[in-house]
This record gives sequence, C-alpha cells and structure tokens, in this order.
Amino acid sequence: MWKRLDSDVNRDSVAAMTSVLPHTEWWRSAVIYQIYPRSFADANCDGMGDLLGIRDRLSELAELGIDAVWLSPFYTSPQKDAGYDVADYCDVDPLFGTLDDFDSMTSRAHELGLRVIVDLVPNHSSSEHPWFQEALAAGPGSPERDRYMFRDGLGENGELPPNNWQSVFGGDAWTRTTNPDGTPGQWYLHLFDSTQPDFNWENRWVRDQFGDVLRFWLDRGVDGFRVDVAHGMIKADGLPDWTAPLAGGSMGGAGTTDAEIAAARAPFWAQDGVHEIYREWREILNSYEGERILAAEAWVDPLTDMAKWVRPDEMHQAFNFPYLETPWAAGPLRSVIDASISAFSAVEAPSTWVLSNHDVVRHASRLALTAENPQGHGIGPRSAGLPIPELGLRRARAASALMLALPGSAYIYQGEELGLPEVIDLPDEARQDPTWFRTNGERYGRDGCRVPIPWEAASPSYGFGPSDAAWLPQPAEWATLARDVQRHDDTSTLSMYRHALALRRAHELASGELEWLESGSETVLAFRSGDVAVYANTGDTAVPLPAGDVLLASGPLTDSELPADTTVWLRA
Repeated sequence: MWKRLDSDVNRDSVAAMTSVLPHTEWWRSAVIYQIYPRSFADANCDGMGDLLGIRDRLSELAELGIDAVWLSPFYTSPQKDAGYDVADYCDVDPLFGTLDDFDSMTSRAHELGLRVIVDLVPNHSSSEHPWFQEALAAGPGSPERDRYMFRDGLGENGELPPNNWQSVFGGDAWTRTTNPDGTPGQWYLHLFDSTQPDFNWENRWVRDQFGDVLRFWLDRGVDGFRVDVAHGMIKADGLPDWTAPLAGGSMGGAGTTDAEIAAARAPFWAQDGVHEIYREWREILNSYEGERILAAEAWVDPLTDMAKWVRPDEMHQAFNFPYLETPWAAGPLRSVIDASISAFSAVEAPSTWVLSNHDVVRHASRLALTAENPQGHGIGPRSAGLPIPELGLRRARAASALMLALPGSAYIYQGEELGLPEVIDLPDEARQDPTWFRTNGERYGRDGCRVPIPWEAASPSYGFGPSDAAWLPQPAEWATLARDVQRHDDTSTLSMYRHALALRRAHELASGELEWLESGSETVLAFRSGDVAVYANTGDTAVPLPAGDVLLASGPLTDSELPADTTVWLRA
C-alpha cells in the first residue's frame, strides 16, 4: 500500500512500498493531477512549457496533496494537434526538452512521493511518422500500407470517400492520397485531423510496436499510461456508413435505454475488439514491479459498457465522462453517482471522478453556461449563453468539494485548484486548435482551457516562465488568480482544495462507502461517508444548515443557512 507522511512535501519515495492488501492499491483512491505540458511552466524562456519547468514546480503540487501527475503528450511531433499527433513514440519533442529532462523530472516526482503517468496515443499517429511515410511510399496492397486504414474510394474513378464518416474535428474523416505519377490514389482514415491517420489495429505488427513502446517508458520508470481515445482503434467490419442520431447529449436523451444507446453507437467507437488489446497490455504492465496502471479515455455510454474497460484483466481506471457532463442539479448528480458506483463496483474497479480536462470548457465556466455546448466546441466571444463569472466560480468550488468527498479516484486538471475560468476572449489570430480551422471558425475549440496558468502575480507571464512569452495570450485576471496570491488566503480556491485533499486523506473518504441522507430539499444532495456528512445545495436559494461541526465549506456560511451553490462537509 502507498504510504504518505504527514509532511506536505517530504513523503516516502515511490520505492517505499508495502504489501498490497485486496482493494488497497494506490490507484483506487488516488488524486491524479493532469499536467498539460505546454501550458504548465516554461523553464527556457521560449513561451512553451517544458519538462524542466514541470520538474521545478513539482514541489508545489506535492504541497497541494495529490498522489500522481499525468502528463499530456510531450513526444516528438509536428504539433498539428498540440502533440496528439505523434511522430516518435519513444523520444521527447525538442519543444519540451530531452529524454534526460524526462528522467530528471520523473526522478524529482518520485523523490516527492508522486507517481508519473504519461499519455499514450494509439488510435493514430502523425502523418509525418516514418511508419506512415513508408506506407505512402510502398503503395496499395503492401504490408506497410496495412499498418493504417487505407481504402479505395467509391464512384466511377474512386473519387468519393470510402464511406460517410465525419471527423471529430469537423469535415470528412477521409483524405485522398496522390500517387507518385500525380494521379489520385487511395484514401486514408483519420477520425481526427487529416494529419492524424488512424492505425489498423487488426495488424499484428502494429500491436507489437506498441508493446515495445509500453516497455520503453516502463523501463524509464513511469507508473502508468493514460490512453487517448481508448474506445477507438478497432472499427466495425466493413466500415459501414453511419449518421449520428439527431438527439443531443452523450446520455442519449431522457428515456433512452442502454440497449438503444449501444445500438446507436458509431461503428468506430467501443467495438469489442479493443478489449483484446488491453488484456495484452495489462499482461505487460503486470510483468513489472510495483503497481503500474492503465487509465482509459473512453467516451462510452452507458456506464455499464464503460465498466468493461476496467474489468480485472484490462485497464485499471476509466474517466467518468457521464459524471463530468452531468448538470449542476441534485437529482441528475445522485443518479450518475449511483450508476457509476454500481457499474464500476460490478467489475471490482473504483469509480473515477473528473470535472475538467484539456478537451472541455473549464468547469468554473461550464457550470454557468445557459446554452448547449457540445464537447469540443468550446466557447468564445460570439457564443450563446456565456457564463456569469461569479456564478461559475461558486458552482465550480461547490462541485469540486462534492467530487473530492466521493469514494474512488479523482482527477484534477491543472489550474482548476486556482478556480481558473475558460479564457473566452482569445483573439482569433491566436487560436491554434485544429477544430477552429477545420470548421472555419464555427467552433472555437479547446484553446480556452489550455492557456498557460499563473504562478506569481507580479512576475512576467504571471510566473509561467522567465519572460513575458506565452504560446497563448494570458488574460489580465490571471494576476488575481495566481498561486502566490491564493496561497496565504484562507478563503481562496487553492486553500479550499488543499484543505479538502487533507481532509479526504485524514477521513479516508476515497475508500469509504457512500450512504445517502435525507436532505429535506429536492435541490440538496446529501450523503455520509465514514464520519463525514456532505451537503451540496445545487439550488438558487439558501436552505437550513444541518447541525454539526463544519470541516469544509466551498463558500461563506451563516450560522443557520447553507447558501445556494455551496457544499459543506460536517463531522457526522
């Protein structure tokens, strides 16, 4: 079992492990902090975050009270999709440093008692990856082409795409190649940008290469992998046409059954064949000492299907996106919490809880939106239903306090502990997300949640780096939200997170059992875990404050009332 000392920073190193009792593995109760490397900390003054910048700021994350860090991609890449277009899976892009820098960062994390999880992008590579370039050169029918999803086109001269699939980033999911003689050639599949061709995971060679990639990073001491698009990789036989249902929302709409949700699923998501891949990967991880983990980014409904990714011989965790997408309302929250605990417990896995990441509008803004905002669309100056900042922050603090009291593992996205909102007013010319370009500006994309974060109010680039350079412009309000401003303010969002994480650990909430309590109000979610009672008022009016000693409050309390959009922890 992973042990932690009382000191904020001087904790046992990763090597200090004791025997693992059933269901006491570190990842079952861990708080894992997502680092988006290009926006976290810049050590070399080029305006881009890097590995040495991460290394030099890790002590402040240890002080926060987390258990592990997860790094979004830092691999060699042309950066057409911020590193999720990988050109070399076993090296560091010069933007972020070197392999020696990675080793230095990992060593420092382990000294502080923090585990290190790295991103893996197996659904697709960069079109500049040597494997894809070899496939283009080799031509139709070659073993090299079989590494990717090449197909002949439809129509009299193959001028039409092989099917009607659309890219997640907008537009067709197929791009036609050009033969050496200049004539049109085959088409290749890219569920994302055209610079991100999809692998053919039916090919044994592809599977063997990624087994080697896993071993390369495990040998360097990583503690696990977050797997990008973990519900992709395998496509339905025959690549049939598919049109998305008209009903919006990942849950399929009210009254939709689990069977109907599964039947409407796209033929490129959540195919049964992916599970064979993860069983192979689990065997590789199990061959290493320590508890190395796989965490799935799998946008899969219903939750009972998502739980298949974390069966005992597959992955360890799966991000709980239905929870992330649930509105700030007591009834829906109780339903998704019950469904999550039930589904994951059925396969002896912990539920995970997450509110923000690098692909969604930050929850300090999202929870106050008044118009529909599909995942990945982002928000900008011309968006409908823009949030009221004060309301968004109040709800975000309350939602975070609720999440950190739930049993299981929790994920924190860099900057949410500072209450950072989505940056809405980025200049159009500064935007870099391929979604913005592929939709001709119709969708703003994800840049607003990726702006470099603030550390010191009075420093250049708010402490992001030693100069004013930042790859995306930072708003003036970052000065009021910087970490050094919040550190000594007992009412700050940072102080609330630190206090919540310390209480979570002290009261063993992550390994507790949830018992629902009668709240006396339809807008109040109430439960007990161990000796802590949690009340979250999701309504717009105050309610009577239950009796008990206050351990934590997401906002100011009176002696007799629990205000709207406020969560409180009481000694039960």
